[in-house]
Amino acid sequence: MIAPLAVTLGDPAGIGPEIVGKAWEARHDAQLPCFFAVGNEAALRRVWQGPIATIGSPAEAQTMFANALPLLPVADCDDAHAGCPTLETARCALDTLGLAVGLAQSGTASGLVTGPVSKAQLQAIGFTHPGQTEFIAERCGISSGNVAMMLAGPELRVIPITIHIPLARVPEVLTSDLIVSRGRTSAIGLQRNFGIQNPRIAVAGLNPHAGEQGMMGDEEDRIILPAIETLRAEGFDVIGPISPDALFTPRARQGYDLALCMYHDQGLIPLKALCVDEGVNMSLGLPIIRTSPDHGTAFDVAGKNLADPGAMIAAIRMAGDAATYRASEAV
Repeated sequence: MIAPLAVTLGDPAGIGPEIVGKAWEARHDAQLPCFFAVGNEAALRRVWQGPIATIGSPAEAQTMFANALPLLPVADCDDAHAGCPTLETARCALDTLGLAVGLAQSGTASGLVTGPVSKAQLQAIGFTHPGQTEFIAERCGISSGNVAMMLAGPELRVIPITIHIPLARVPEVLTSDLIVSRGRTSAIGLQRNFGIQNPRIAVAGLNPHAGEQGMMGDEEDRIILPAIETLRAEGFDVIGPISPDALFTPRARQGYDLALCMYHDQGLIPLKALCVDEGVNMSLGLPIIRTSPDHGTAFDVAGKNLADPGAMIAAIRMAGDAATYRASEAV
């Protein structure tokens, strides 16, 4: 039996507590693996009326999970209110994340699912990382440059090569080495977490029509194609560069397991158009399994019983599947 998953509540003022509770309610229909929540108990009880069983260690979750949501409590910000983020809720979210990462590193949790946090609130308390991914990578002793952010849904998997930077800076940040690093990490990640032994990777062009043979830009010839050739030389099944407007059609998607996209919106717009309620963020290249729902804190609907748990359910399922596959390979 593999260890349970650790699922953080994220910012206590956001929708994290509600969607984690709703995910537990859907555990049978969604066929979810055993998991336990990590976070502030008061915040969870304010927005969810289901049964909660506080635990002192992850191992206790196995016996509690059938009848109650196991919760490893973090006793901060008991006065927090849904929809009202504060510095205290941000500190609680950060403390929760640090605790949960440690549990996954120790193996007492088989993987980590992170609830949504507010980057602005975290930065206000001195958080210097761009997001949770970079924080987790640092805790695991991995350079953030060797970690790839994969966004996945039932119909599509994408990895943006450049992420949270202005569109105008993409051409100057984009390099062949960066594409190779992301491509290598994605291929190994698909093998390690999904059992896809020979992943098929499609690479998008940067410019319209993939540059139209240099008429609309030369980044495809200067940067993208050399990276593809390097990846092919390493034995990976890679095609491209493909015109971005043709990459995500139903027929095209049948030809690859993952698409490498040159910038944030190039990959996330089609992903959210196809899988808005089931989008999952999975960090590839980490020694631990980490997923998260592909949405934010939604402070505007927190506490109103309006939050859709679909992406959280999908994130828990994906983490559980990856943990099960890794455990089978270790036997």
